Amino acid sequence: MTQLELARAGNISNVMKAVAAQEHISEDELCSKIVSGQVALPSNKNRKASLACAIGQGLRTKVNANLGTSRDYPEIDKELEKLDAAIQAGADAVMDLSTGGDLQTIRTEILSRSTVPVGTVTIYEAAVNAVAHEHSIVDMTAKDMLDAFERHAREGVDFQTIHCGVTRAVIDTLDRFPRICDIVSRGGSFMAEWIRYNKKENPFYEHFDEILAIAREHDVTLSLGDGLRPGALADAMDGAQIHELIVLGELVLRSREAGVQVIVEGPGHVPLDQVPAQVRTAKELCKGAPLYLLGPLVTDVAPGHDHLVAAIGGAVAAAAGADFLCYVTPAEHLGLPSAEDVKEGVIASRIAAHAADIAKGVPGAADWDRRFAELRRTRDWKQQLDMCIDPETARRRREAGPPDDDHVCSMCGDFCAFKIADEGKDYRERSATERKG
Repeated sequence: MTQLELARAGNISNVMKAVAAQEHISEDELCSKIVSGQVALPSNKNRKASLACAIGQGLRTKVNANLGTSRDYPEIDKELEKLDAAIQAGADAVMDLSTGGDLQTIRTEILSRSTVPVGTVTIYEAAVNAVAHEHSIVDMTAKDMLDAFERHAREGVDFQTIHCGVTRAVIDTLDRFPRICDIVSRGGSFMAEWIRYNKKENPFYEHFDEILAIAREHDVTLSLGDGLRPGALADAMDGAQIHELIVLGELVLRSREAGVQVIVEGPGHVPLDQVPAQVRTAKELCKGAPLYLLGPLVTDVAPGHDHLVAAIGGAVAAAAGADFLCYVTPAEHLGLPSAEDVKEGVIASRIAAHAADIAKGVPGAADWDRRFAELRRTRDWKQQLDMCIDPETARRRREAGPPDDDHVCSMCGDFCAFKIADEGKDYRERSATERKG
């Protein structure tokens, strides 16, 4: 049985118990949210991540980190270094997006080493194999795509992105109303070109019942890919994007009927004022399924700083109801990220997620900040550095200052507002004691 089927039967699995404790909610409440489809708990039967997480309404906003080789940089060692960096920085899940080197070996290594849920994008492997053997992406077959999905499921992948919403009808909508940036989703572009060349329906859509059967057998959570997400602010909320969401909403219902957990992806580049409406639209069209967002990026003109752009959009989106943020690194739009880029991307997204959790009233979120404020007021530097989002960076910056006074920082020194207030209080208390004496 899948986690969804167990929840429907009233059976609280061990992974549900662990997640309920993490989220500070009752096991029955978590079970109810899974049954409703508002929460997904990616947990492949063939591999149990030691740090499981649930994604969805009323829970802490989760953060995903993308990893993966390219044809120019196929080395697995670098991706394992990034995996470690992502987990150490607090990522709740990772995705292997590899397109270079021995993909199965790379995936196996990541699955064996990761302590958190692992996701993949099925069409990448099918496309890479087609290019290697047939010389073109359009030479993929439906069997190639379904076989890749089943192989990943059997190996223990917890959630898989499938670009099943890129249908012939959706592509017709895009062709009738062209965009500035056309399709920017790599998987979406693969699927669109396959459809146009072969003049056939998307195999992931046409054979969705087969996908569901495989997913149910292994308890793979489906991540319905945003193949038509906008890649420029000017392309946001157009007909193709909305058409795809309508298709994904249909597939959400079919997934639930089959006992398969499902989340929905979106929306890419979106103007800041449009972000809440994008979240509400996706939630409404996709029947309240957990929403997994890339960014959203709220300006197109900041390459090198897109982790900050995504954090701004991510905070607004999560506060409006998004559940899962896919990090963006400083290397976005420029090149393959380094391990340090991965850390920066995870931390930026975690800050956005936590800020949103305070706004949403997620249990325990505001308590963290209140306790930290108390430590800041008492100038308890050790505990502040222990409990902040990024202790490593905070300690490095703290230690860079003068070592002679543990009670202030080098910005204000003896003019520290808290120190002045404390000294003033001490003086007033001494004076009052002397007057009484």
